[in-house]
Order: sequence, then structure tokens, then C-alpha cells
Amino acid sequence: MTSAQPKLYLNLYWHMHQPDYRDTLSGEYVLPWSYLHAIKDYTDMAYHIEQNPKAKVTFNFVPVLLDQLEDYAEQFKTGKILDPLLKLLSLEDLDNIDGEQRCLIIDSCFKSHHEKMLAPFAHYQSLHDIYRGLEHQGQTAFNYLSGQYMADLLVWYHLAWTGESIRRNNKLVQSLMQKGSQFSVKDRVSLFDLIGELITDLIPRYKKLQQKGCIEISSTPHFHPILPLLLDFKCTRDAMPYAPLPRCPQYPGGRLRARAHIEAAQASHKARFGETPVGMWPAEGGVSHAALSLMAEHGLQWAATGEGVLANSLYKSFDSSDLPPREEYLYRPYRVTDGNHEIQCFFRDDNLSDKIGFEYSKFHAGDAVNDFVASLEAIHAGNTSLQSPVVSVILDGENAWEYYPYNGYYFLSELYAALVEHPDIEMTTFSEIVEKTKTGKEIELKTLPAVAAGSWVYGSFSTWIGSTDKNLGWDLLCEAKKNFDRAIQAGTLSKQEQAACAHQLAICEGSDWFWWFGDYNSAISVDSFDRLYRRNLSNLYRLLKLTVPDMLNRPISMGAGDPAVGGTMRRGQEA
Repeated sequence: MTSAQPKLYLNLYWHMHQPDYRDTLSGEYVLPWSYLHAIKDYTDMAYHIEQNPKAKVTFNFVPVLLDQLEDYAEQFKTGKILDPLLKLLSLEDLDNIDGEQRCLIIDSCFKSHHEKMLAPFAHYQSLHDIYRGLEHQGQTAFNYLSGQYMADLLVWYHLAWTGESIRRNNKLVQSLMQKGSQFSVKDRVSLFDLIGELITDLIPRYKKLQQKGCIEISSTPHFHPILPLLLDFKCTRDAMPYAPLPRCPQYPGGRLRARAHIEAAQASHKARFGETPVGMWPAEGGVSHAALSLMAEHGLQWAATGEGVLANSLYKSFDSSDLPPREEYLYRPYRVTDGNHEIQCFFRDDNLSDKIGFEYSKFHAGDAVNDFVASLEAIHAGNTSLQSPVVSVILDGENAWEYYPYNGYYFLSELYAALVEHPDIEMTTFSEIVEKTKTGKEIELKTLPAVAAGSWVYGSFSTWIGSTDKNLGWDLLCEAKKNFDRAIQAGTLSKQEQAACAHQLAICEGSDWFWWFGDYNSAISVDSFDRLYRRNLSNLYRLLKLTVPDMLNRPISMGAGDPAVGGTMRRGQEA
């Protein structure tokens, strides 16, 4: 039975992002995560909406991820494979591969969540048992492993990284899983070809869902930089008053760089999806008043960030040490204006978002869905106004699912089914809410006088700046940017060379490198991203025709932690 109260609007927002894993000088991929998430998570997330066409959600695709998906599609088209692990999958002779290739297979093909992605498959577990028997005897012990072992390991790794929707509906994948071992070259090539088909179809698939009105697709500044930090390092202290900052007082030319990332994202989105994005998820939900104003200046109508940012902004706006109960201020969009342009900002429900990201993977699917719906019902029942509450649930759309049984298949299927049938909950998109605020009948739009700079993680920028390692990363980037500016001003580079340098600089400005610096993360993850960041900065110097600083030959950070879900996600609030 429908309640007499105003309905609750649910913005379910899935953020899809991977940094650029390519060495731009060679074109070769250093890490495989973009194509692996493509065949597992991006395929499954589209499938669930296709199977539940009444559901409405928003997907955020970062342009640098789309760049890589298109690059992989082109590789399959031309046959020139630039990802070394993917290339080995279809290599005819695995008996005579060199030591480096053998190490790549061994080092890569057990990198998955053991309990949910490896142990359920007996043949894959057997391969792991053999590996464990040899690993303490040194690298040379792996020479005892045959080409057939390498073939089976490559196939099982890619099968484990295949989406549940593919496993349930693709006869090739089903036959390979049933066969279990002794995979032939033909088997491997067939799986390789399927991967190419899945990746090539992804962008058209999401575009079709958008055209049907099932989803909204938003964007992010192109290479995922944190706009507020490009504009002003000191905004860090809105949420962290005593945070140490980089030696460089300001990122050189940061406003122009922020503009370039926004404009490149708008052009990318229009080219791929046929229209300019109405809204953006600023990288890491990183906002400040200046950053939101810059987005509004570029015609964007909405943005979103974390609950902690709203709380800090209300303190700042009204000079108060107390806030009302969160349900009285959280469940609505706010207008942010600089006097000339305005934008609507939505704020994440940290509790519900983190339940999906961190808690529900431990639940039975039905219990998790019931808990989520009950939480929404409680928000709806507690609404005493005549306005509809707007609940924004925002989280990573790719990294959570490997911790769920069956890649979240049952949870997502049952969640969408429950939500579309609920009489008091309406799934919607951010742009639809923006339209509703124009009448003011259902949703009240209040102005937020001041925005306290911060991100969706703890409402601050502590994940990206303020520690010794992270600040060193910024100082190295600032120095590279100064050299970039001098080289451009000198006029010694051709237009083509300048464009290559600007592209490389944009990669270095991404937020992901700073995310991984620090003791919180595991040593293996920190090492991978530390090396790639220094390689990117080194390549920038090479493109500028300058000597690579010796500092870039030494690690910036050493990890020692064991964070939840491998460190790929954070909670919105400290646990």
C-alpha cells in the first residue's frame, strides 16, 4: 500500500574508473586492471539494468577509462596486443616463453580475492596448490612448471575475472569451465576472442541504455585530477586546519589545467555518448566553492560529493558548532553559486553507500536487500515535511563485487527488483531531480552559502595530501610542471611534441597516484603505483627532452598496511 507521505527518490550512482595503466612511450600496458574489470564488472553492471529495465541508475564513466577501453578494442581489431598478460593468453607456444614471461603469469594470475574468485573452482585451486608447493624454493623452481600449467593458469585467471552474467549465458565460458584443465591453443584463442567482443561492445551497450532512458551517464574531469587541489593547496585546511602542505605553495597554472580536464571530458563524453554530460562526479568527490563554480561556468548542472563535505560546509556557512539530525539536512540537493553561475550539489549517504561497499558482501543477498530497503523505508517514514527526500547512494561500481558471492549477481538482481516494485521509493537520476527542483513542488532547493573543501573520504583530502609521502609526490609533480611550462614557453617543441607533453602531464595529474602513497596500503600495491607514477613523470621529462631527475629513480612511498578490500575503496567516514 502506498503511503500518504511524499515518495522517496533514490539516486543510485555507480562510479567507474581506472587510471591510465599505459607506458605512453611504448604504448604497452603495465597493469591489466582496465580490461579485467571490463569483462567482469562493466559487463555485469550493464546486464543487471538490461534485465531490470524499470530500474533507473546513474553511471559515471571517467574518460581516461573510456580511452583505455577503446584502445583495447582497437588492439583486438588490429591484432597488435599491447597488454603483455592478455597477449600471452593467445600465444601458441607457452613451452618456450622466457623467464620474464613466466614470472608475469605466476605473479599476475593469482591476484584475485581467493575466497570468492579462486577457491570456488577446484581446478583453479589445484593450480594454486602446486604454486604454493614451489613458491618457497625460489623463482627457479617455477621452471618445473610446464607450458600446459601456464596455459591452464591463464585460462582460469581470465575465467575467474569473467562476469557472472557471462558465465551464465555464454556457452564457450561454460564449456571451458566444465572442461577444467588441459586447455588447448584453440580454447585460449576462443576465450581471447570473446574478451575482445565484450570490450568492444561496452561503450555502445551503455549508450543504448542511455538512449532508452534507463540510465544517466555522467563524467569526471578527463584524467581524474582533484580540481580543488589544482586550484589551491591551501583549501586542504578547510577540513584539516593543521595539515602540512607541499613545499610548492601552489600548483603552477592549476586553473588552466583544471579547465583543460573539464573541457576534455565534455568533448570525450559527447564523442562517445552523443551528448554533453549534464553532471559530473568530480574526481574523488573533491569539491570546493571555486571548483564547483568552475564546473558551473562550463555549463554543468549538477555535481556530487560526500556527506562529510556537507556537514563541514554547514558549519562553515552558518558559523555553528552544532548541526540538526542528519536526516534534516542530508536528503536534498543544494544550490551553490558564485553570483554568476550556479550548480546543484548532491551529497552521499555514507552509511548506506558503505554498507554496499563493505558490509553486504558478508550477508545473504536477500538479507542485504531487506536491510537496504528497510533503511530507506525508515528515512521515508521519518520525513515530516511535504517535500520528498532525495537519497544519494554513491560508490565504486567495480571493485566491491569481487568480495561478493557470484560477483554480486544475486544482490544486484534482488536489489533492483525490490526497488522498482516499492510503492514509496522511486529510482531516479540526478538530472531528473534537477528538473523537479525547477518547480519547487516536490523538492526544496536550498542555497549552501559556503562550501568547505573536501572529498567523499572523511570529508577531507587526507587520502591525497598532507603526509610526507603524499606531499613529496605533489612536489615532484610541481617541479615537472614548472619544467613543462618553461619548455612550452621556449618554443623549442613542435605542436605535436607539445600535445604529447600535455597528454603526459595530464596523466601525472590524476588522483590515483597520491591515493596509494602511505603506510595504510599494502606494500605490493604501493610499489606498483609508485613505480608507475615515477615512470609517468620520467616519461614527461623525456618528452620534454630533459634529463630525468635522479629522485625519480628512488621510491616515494613504502606501504605496510592491510586495508579493507585491498585498499581499492575507502569508507566515507572513519570506522
